[in-house]
Amino acid sequence: MEQSNIFIYFFAGVGALFAILVIAYLILKKKMESSEVRQIQKLREGTQAKKHTSEILYQKLYVRYIRIPFLKRYLLKIRRRLEIINIDDEYLTRKQTAQILTRTLLLVIPITIAIIWLTHDNYLLLSILLIFEVFMIDTIIDGMVDNIDNKLLKQQINFFSEMRHAYHEFNMVEEAIYQVSQDDEQPEMSRQAEKIYEVLISDDPESELEKYYDVAPNSYLKEFAGISYLTKEFGDRKVDKSSLYLKNLNNITQEMQLEILKRDKLNYVFQSLSVISILPMMFLEAIKNWSVSQFSFTESFYMGRKGMLVQILVLLITFICYTLTRKLKDNGSTNMNVRNTENPWQAKVYKIPFLKKIIDLFIPKEGTKEYRVLKEDLKNAASKDKMEWVYVNRLTLCIVTFFVSVFIFAQLHQVEIRYIYTEPTTEFDLVGTMNDKQKRKAMEITESDNQYLDFYRGNTEVQQKDIEKIMKNGRINKDYVEATNEEVATAAKRVLDKLHTVNKENLQWFEILLGMVFAMAAYMAPVWLLKFQAKMRQLEMEDEVMQFQTIILMLMRIERVNVEIILEWLERYANIFKEPISKCVNNFESGAWEALEQLKEDVNYPEMIRLVESMQAAVEKIPITDAFDELDTERDYYQARRKESNERLISKKGLIGRVIGFTPMIGLFVCYLIVPLVVIGLSAMKDSFNAMSAMK
Repeated sequence: MEQSNIFIYFFAGVGALFAILVIAYLILKKKMESSEVRQIQKLREGTQAKKHTSEILYQKLYVRYIRIPFLKRYLLKIRRRLEIINIDDEYLTRKQTAQILTRTLLLVIPITIAIIWLTHDNYLLLSILLIFEVFMIDTIIDGMVDNIDNKLLKQQINFFSEMRHAYHEFNMVEEAIYQVSQDDEQPEMSRQAEKIYEVLISDDPESELEKYYDVAPNSYLKEFAGISYLTKEFGDRKVDKSSLYLKNLNNITQEMQLEILKRDKLNYVFQSLSVISILPMMFLEAIKNWSVSQFSFTESFYMGRKGMLVQILVLLITFICYTLTRKLKDNGSTNMNVRNTENPWQAKVYKIPFLKKIIDLFIPKEGTKEYRVLKEDLKNAASKDKMEWVYVNRLTLCIVTFFVSVFIFAQLHQVEIRYIYTEPTTEFDLVGTMNDKQKRKAMEITESDNQYLDFYRGNTEVQQKDIEKIMKNGRINKDYVEATNEEVATAAKRVLDKLHTVNKENLQWFEILLGMVFAMAAYMAPVWLLKFQAKMRQLEMEDEVMQFQTIILMLMRIERVNVEIILEWLERYANIFKEPISKCVNNFESGAWEALEQLKEDVNYPEMIRLVESMQAAVEKIPITDAFDELDTERDYYQARRKESNERLISKKGLIGRVIGFTPMIGLFVCYLIVPLVVIGLSAMKDSFNAMSAMK
């Protein structure tokens, strides 16, 4: 009954909190309507009247958020991603940034209050959950920004459809782009189209195009910009009575449609898995309260050190699985790594002279096997981190993990001592629950025992007869002055057992050793994560090769295109094969055949090797169109194969994701519910039967 009342109060509190937030939002919105908005109006004119107040509200909130240090970090992170999508549109970038952060706060604040309310008595668990919630914020924000990214991708399909009609009308690439870019219903895509138009009409379009490649939000816009530039420079031509430029637009559109389907399926699979991997941490206290209320013999487990250890284990598994699930999902979409790689906190730490000398002691020397292996892991994982940043991360994790481990071990000892001081003391084992009268009697015994514990605590020489003597003379309390010798002996033995437990609850040498083991595991964790990312990226190899086939198909019929230009395009869009292709481009002028031969040795992937062999044929023997004619003649086959490849990729990632995502939930029920009930229940029943046998 008490449990049901708790849930009623909880949901009532959440409902009241939500109502307060809504009222506060409406009040703030009303205040914003009456405030001055001249400065913000200058950022963008012609705002629609019905959207005016909400847009001004978000502009004001943006200014407020950027002044708060904790929120500023997330604000700038969101902004860096949105700046790429909303090129040169400061107003829209600010609005969307504030909008995403506001929605995130409306989700996080109630969860934070719920966590504090449910775990306010357990400071260690409360701290862990609040730290874990910080990581959750990143997931929520990434999901909202990904929605905008996906929205842009869908707008690109509509844009290309309108481009076909405009190109038929003007028969000029830049004029068609300008005409379609005037559509205000698709603001994100319109900004990109305007930027591409500016590139094409600039005095030096080639260098401006290279600059655009660095800031384009996805590879499909890069392809569109590149094909538009080549068509403008070299002209369009008819292939099978159709415009080559429009055929290339159709190829890009098909690629985007496949990518949208792939992203939607991955989001569907991993959205639920991310929630499932996080859920166990919310049920820890609920399971503990239910078990203790229904089976009192489990109280010693849940309230003591063992229960806390299992809680920490479940939270650790949850954190690891949650991180791996995010990494697994992120590999499925277009890579948009906008993290600050110019001067991150690792670089600032490394610049401190004293710390730099220490960190350099751990970094392997160039040319050593360890250096080459780690360098290869960074390349395979497509990480932008420098070697010294990796070691800053490793050493930081190592040190933090060691001190956190020692702190947790010390807290576990305190938990055990606190349980002994607060556990209701009974003179017999209980399988059910105590009534109020029994609880009061048990707590009176506990309080009496605590007085003797306080008196003798730290004394390792005390014996049972010493406790019996002091109980009989009533020096500490009068509870046993008139008790029988048998009752005094029983009480003294109970107090002595508690005293031995309390005196042993100190930090042990093997716990320091365990802290070192955990620190070493944390030291290796960044390297293991790199290897995991590299392994997941290998699943994308076939998908990337098929993207290369589409790029070659678009370039092969354009005049003046040669193998070197094709390689430069592949390098621009490569992710997994970027390193070997870059090496081939650099060595191409020294010898085309030899550079391509080296590329074959470096890639070690059959489908990619077949493409390289076709390039070798185009270098010395036959025209490019003949070398890659199978890409055109078997286009339908490659499209069907691409769809099937995406299905297999999603299936593999889904299988791995389900294993990782459900592990915390399984660990919660097995380690924190089933095992304690079975093991402790059997042990309690055995003790009860032994006691009954002794009474006979």
